[in-house]
Amino acid sequence: MTVAPRGDVAGLFASPRTVAEHRPDGSIVLRSLDPLRDGARCVGDWLEHFARQTPDAIFLAERGNVDAPWTNVTYAQALRQVRAAASWILAQGLSAERPLAILSDNSIDHALLALAAQHVGVPSAAISPAYSLMSRDFEKLKSMITLLEPGAIYVSGTKPFAAALAAIAPLHNAQIISGNADDADALAFRTVAATPETRDVATAFAAVTPDTIAKFLFTSGSTGTPKAVINTQRMLTSSQQAKAQTWTFLEQTRGDLVILDWLPWSHTFGANHNFNLVLRNGGSLYIDGGKPAPGLFATSLANLKSVMPTVYFNVPRGFDMLIAALRGDEELRRRFFSEVKFGFYAGAALPQNLWDAIEELSIKTVGRALPMVSAWGSTETSPLATDCHFLAERSGNIGVPIPGTELKLVTSGDKLEVRVRGPNVTPGYWKAPELTRQAFDDEGFYLIGDAVKLADRARPERGLFFDGRVAEDFKLNSGTWVNVGTLRVAGIAALSPLAQDIVVAGHGGDEVRFLVFPNIAACRAHASLPDTAEVNEVLAHDMVRSAIAQGLGKLKQQGPNSSGHATRALLLAEPPSVDGGEITDKGYINQRAVLTRRADAVTRLNDDASGAWIGCAG
Repeated sequence: MTVAPRGDVAGLFASPRTVAEHRPDGSIVLRSLDPLRDGARCVGDWLEHFARQTPDAIFLAERGNVDAPWTNVTYAQALRQVRAAASWILAQGLSAERPLAILSDNSIDHALLALAAQHVGVPSAAISPAYSLMSRDFEKLKSMITLLEPGAIYVSGTKPFAAALAAIAPLHNAQIISGNADDADALAFRTVAATPETRDVATAFAAVTPDTIAKFLFTSGSTGTPKAVINTQRMLTSSQQAKAQTWTFLEQTRGDLVILDWLPWSHTFGANHNFNLVLRNGGSLYIDGGKPAPGLFATSLANLKSVMPTVYFNVPRGFDMLIAALRGDEELRRRFFSEVKFGFYAGAALPQNLWDAIEELSIKTVGRALPMVSAWGSTETSPLATDCHFLAERSGNIGVPIPGTELKLVTSGDKLEVRVRGPNVTPGYWKAPELTRQAFDDEGFYLIGDAVKLADRARPERGLFFDGRVAEDFKLNSGTWVNVGTLRVAGIAALSPLAQDIVVAGHGGDEVRFLVFPNIAACRAHASLPDTAEVNEVLAHDMVRSAIAQGLGKLKQQGPNSSGHATRALLLAEPPSVDGGEITDKGYINQRAVLTRRADAVTRLNDDASGAWIGCAG
């Protein structure tokens, strides 16, 4: 048997050291043997430090299109603008009760304004642009603004946000700030960033403590109003301190960290993990204007050819699209595998077929496998709770508890529910004391709602595998449990590349069935149809339906038990809905929301007489 050369992680990561405490009640508490060392007082300390130590180093860079040069801001320039904008923020009386709301996507202005608020103890709240630009009724945006009562609202331009701004206008008395200096109906950001600095800035900065609220981040909110998660300065700085203790190369190569990233700052991973990773370690963040979506990934590829990152971050869909691009571009493939230290996937399990493809391409190109690592957490854990800072044997290992964080594993049916406690965990939800109370057990562990498996019960340092959401799993009539998270990933792999995502159905029935969000571009290509072909025509094509049937058959061979495969699938013509809470702007599907909102599709899927669904081949 030939063993593939593994990627070299010497000098990159600390060796995992984990201890397991087995309690009399059957629960297991996991913690790192490495204590969490003291970190920064607040995020602003990082900016102040590097503005002094490396004032001319690039902190942030962006460009309007792939043919334009990169516009950048150094650490010294960033600090000047942050202090100036902070003077304006203090003069307007902004506070936790009148925070800064940001409706636009990632940009240099967005970053500097958020840092300015945090610098003087005022929370910022980045709200997903999808709620303003993709919503039809703006109900969730309205509920967020009502909850926050912001003192200022930033948009990149008032024209694209006109409908959203009009919808929320009766709900606030905030000053509208625009990144477009030509918008006459708003205060220009450049004016805010040119405010003369006052002594009050230094006074307010000195008064910031680890318990000061740094930001509010909203949960996706599958039903009802999304919750505003309180993020304190301690949460953000302790998370990055733990990261530095696990990713030891960060301390050894300060200033050499380069990240090219699209992940939105309205989500904890893009903001608290990636953005703060750069700031804490004096690196450079190139803001990617693309994302892994049809028509937008070409921008990401052009940016990747311009700026090769130290670490490549993406979600599984992004890796899927990257693999296709690498296969067709020898020069990019050689540069990528030669210059990137390792790849990092998070937010959703990486299908094993993608892991294998990356490894195969890397070995073929540079003679070794690109190290692939991951982590796990949530908005409430800012986000790092576990880190896979070692070479896992396969996809799905979420690692071990980071220094300072404890995990409690509690038996829940046939699963291990995981709970989190540590300085990285939120104190609660803004203006929601009852929701806060319900979110913690009697020992103060946050009830995250996920399940995990130990890779090796005798060796906890070998990590954990994500085992789905406790509330998502269900039983078939036979009494067999269906592991939704695992089956979803296996299904996407089996139906690749035609399935964009899968929702697992079959609750209360005898069989598992799939609702499939198709990859329309891949389906068109598979059926040799033109780009102009209508969606319904594409999904009804015999070649597409046959391929789905064959994919279901492949999955059945891998998991012949009733809970290990789906007997039929229904292709959904309508993409997932933001208003319906079916998807976040990172592309993650909310299983429960889809099943609830698309009850008619579930009915068709279960109707034996319907010709809409596709049966399993074989």
